[in-house]
Amino acid sequence: TDYNQLGFNLRSNIFQGGPLESRSLMKDSYTPDVIQKAIRDPKNWHGRRTDELGKWHRKNVLNLNVQKALKDKYG
Repeated sequence: TDYNQLGFNLRSNIFQGGPLESRSLMKDSYTPDVIQKAIRDPKNWHGRRTDELGKWHRKNVLNLNVQKALKDKYG
């Protein structure tokens, strides 16, 4: 009887897996026209503006990468 019960449990789909279509809270909360009208401004993201210090850090990292590449190429 235990063998038959184990076989029945293994044949039945106990673990069905995740949903075939994923949903997000943002898509469920807003209508599609709100999401399409959203303006994405890279200079003002999440209410924060890219300031001069952030721009300097970005240029500094780029400069360091160029210096490293030149050093690797030419020694």
